[in-house]
Amino acid sequence: MGEDEFTAVYAATYRPLLGYALRRCDSPEDAADVVAETFAIAWRRAAEMPAGDQARLWLYGVAHRVLANQRRGARRNTIKAAALRAELSAGTPPRPAPGGDGPAVADVFRALPDRDRELLALVAWEGLSHAEIATVLGCSRNAVGIRLHRARGRFARALRAAGVDDPSAAARPRAAAHPARSSRSELT
Repeated sequence: MGEDEFTAVYAATYRPLLGYALRRCDSPEDAADVVAETFAIAWRRAAEMPAGDQARLWLYGVAHRVLANQRRGARRNTIKAAALRAELSAGTPPRPAPGGDGPAVADVFRALPDRDRELLALVAWEGLSHAEIATVLGCSRNAVGIRLHRARGRFARALRAAGVDDPSAAARPRAAAHPARSSRSELT
């Protein structure tokens, strides 16, 4: 089937196929996806498409299979989402006690610029190294180090401004843990 023939079949069958999909889908967007996928398959398999009115029926068959695939995918997604929710609720750490700093820290974190939040989250939540973050963000490892240093500084200042002690300060090593730094401070 040539391009002109395909264009003619498309023009003759687009509206009926869209109606078919609209009557079977939950949203117009889903119906549009079904029709688009149907014609994408038809284009790839144009040599198999029959001529005349049989093309319309063949396209209904393709749309029927696309809808079935879409429904199976939606069911799989629903099952996976339910399993993930159950897993997350089972493994969710307890919320901080009222009056604790947890909500305040979360509020300060949410108020940070997106770029800072993403960097801090990649380190703290995803456990990525500077090199791995550089790959994710498409920048150099050195740039990650500089940006992360600045993001941590902005976060610490925002915590202090909110009246929240920096929760990582107690865990951060002091100069004594760094011999090169402590020897320099003894010399001055």
